[in-house]
Amino acid sequence: MKCPARTAVIIPFYNREAVLARAIESVLNGEDQDFHLYLVDDASTDQSTEVAKRFARDFSDKVSLIELPENQGVSAARNEVLKKVDSQYYALLDSDDEWLPGKLKSQFELLAETGDLICHTEEIWIRNGVRVNQMKKHQKFGGWIAEHCFEMCKMSPSSILIHKDVFAKVGFFKEDFPVCEDFDLWLRIVPYFRVSFVEQAQIKKYGGHDDQLSRKFFAMDYWRVLSLFDYLEKADSDEVLRSKAGKLLEKKLRILSKGYLRHENFTKLKEMEALTEKFLALKL
Repeated sequence: MKCPARTAVIIPFYNREAVLARAIESVLNGEDQDFHLYLVDDASTDQSTEVAKRFARDFSDKVSLIELPENQGVSAARNEVLKKVDSQYYALLDSDDEWLPGKLKSQFELLAETGDLICHTEEIWIRNGVRVNQMKKHQKFGGWIAEHCFEMCKMSPSSILIHKDVFAKVGFFKEDFPVCEDFDLWLRIVPYFRVSFVEQAQIKKYGGHDDQLSRKFFAMDYWRVLSLFDYLEKADSDEVLRSKAGKLLEKKLRILSKGYLRHENFTKLKEMEALTEKFLALKL
């Protein structure tokens, strides 16, 4: 399917009737760029579907609704468009976040200067309805940013604008990752692509609500460990970066193993022991 616009904007959603309209309106009312908005319903059971249908009906030239037959997770919902809709650029927005006016314009202007194929932006954090300051560890960067991406996710999906050639090189979101799917994709991207960074906030990122994915999974580092190991196995990185990633992976493997032993989760413990053996065999 050919996208009728330069940029395919993707909002996946599942049971977000209270906030979905806010996200959609932030795109429709705040952008004068050439875009088409794809709303991907991950088999919602509340009134989210009706909200999306209303926008798809009222803005049929700008908005399309895709309804998945069963709940598959945010990665599959995003991939539904990334894999099936042919567009020059793709922009992501989580259904509980919102763009600020002119977000895409600021990114395209910067990409025109840098010649990069991926761009992210600064963000405003809202937690439980109150604006909060980010800590130093959350500082974002532009350029060759791999060294900053090993510990945690350094680019918000809601701020991302990506050229199609990036996905052609590294693939799509891993659909077996219930969380940290963005961390994993960024790790696959940063060894090969420079990243542009708009220093002015272009999105509002909301947190603290009960249905936030990061609040549902307590061993987030389990998924980061899998991604770091994949990075070390496959990425074409210099020895300094590989060493830094390897030291962090070794530390996380040790911490997770102790935790699984303490909680008598022997299945996961064996998995970590096997991964540790594979890690040692890499001989970093």
